[in-house]
Amino acid sequence: MFNPSREEARRFYFDTWAKYRAGQPLTDLEKIALGVMLEHPEYHGLLDRPDSYVDRDYLPENGQTNPFLHMSMHLAIQEQLSIDQPHGIRAQYALLCQSQGAEHEAQHEMMDCLGEMIWHAQRHQTGPDPDIYFACLRRKSGQPQRG
Repeated sequence: MFNPSREEARRFYFDTWAKYRAGQPLTDLEKIALGVMLEHPEYHGLLDRPDSYVDRDYLPENGQTNPFLHMSMHLAIQEQLSIDQPHGIRAQYALLCQSQGAEHEAQHEMMDCLGEMIWHAQRHQTGPDPDIYFACLRRKSGQPQRG
């Protein structure tokens, strides 16, 4: 699943959810994704109806949050934390957990920062800059900014 299409990525969530609901065994990645899905009960209804949601567009200009992007960002952050990449992300996460009081809320704050870094890279046609990511994370956790 290195470069899945939008449909393939969404089918991964739908299939994982269906396997969970049927009591079937899950792969390690599916177990991690399921954990994210279980933390988002607001998405359970759409996960039960793949034919209605596999092709749906979610437009931010209409105030819509893309649930598949949201869950995928949780997975990306969990991967970053598991390997401490970019280096120091675990320490920043720990500080965010302290300031937010909950791991899930800390991950939502991280999503904002991850999105900011990605937006900046796309806008300026550069690679992702961890300095932008970490500056945002420091702001969110109330740390002093580096000069």
